[in-house]
Amino acid sequence: MRVMAAVLALWTLGSASALAQGSDSTRKWSFGAQAYTYFVPDSRDYVQPTFTADRSQLHLEVRYNYEDMETASVWAGYNLSGGAELAWEFTPIFGVVFGSTTGIAPGYKGSLSWRKLELYSEGEYLFDADNSSDSFFYNWSELALAPVEQFRLGFVTQRTRAYETELDIQRGLFVGVNYRQLSLTTYVFNPDQAKPTTVVALAVSF
Repeated sequence: MRVMAAVLALWTLGSASALAQGSDSTRKWSFGAQAYTYFVPDSRDYVQPTFTADRSQLHLEVRYNYEDMETASVWAGYNLSGGAELAWEFTPIFGVVFGSTTGIAPGYKGSLSWRKLELYSEGEYLFDADNSSDSFFYNWSELALAPVEQFRLGFVTQRTRAYETELDIQRGLFVGVNYRQLSLTTYVFNPDQAKPTTVVALAVSF
């Protein structure tokens, strides 16, 4: 709880500072908040929140329960983008991880969009400070089809150590709806198994 309180305090201070500076278009910030609620069979359910702030090329991010339970990570990165019909975005990031698991982690976030299709992926390699054998590559990837602007569906894969799983790479399906700055998405991992994992994600941007 102390780790979470410290993360939220840092985020609040950073947000307040950003809003104080953001008086013109060249200093405009955009913010995002996501909460992924995991319903894991034969294990504890948990919420994984993520907060982001972007200003021009600068990307800042805070995660909790992403690499491990009761573990936070703080990130900074550089936004790159381009393309017209085939649009792309790529953000190399670097993070510090602390809590139940500690270490440093280089990573990335990126997407490719073409008409109604989008490929999104985020990943990191955590160098565990306590035990190098526990270092691990985390990944979340989606291939989405958006037949209309407010609806999307597709395939998702995940590689994580936040909870115990028999599969090195989990795979599944998802369906999502959005309205203005709000989106709600449901993911079902390993639907062919007797006890699949369900994730419900609520996101807002402003």
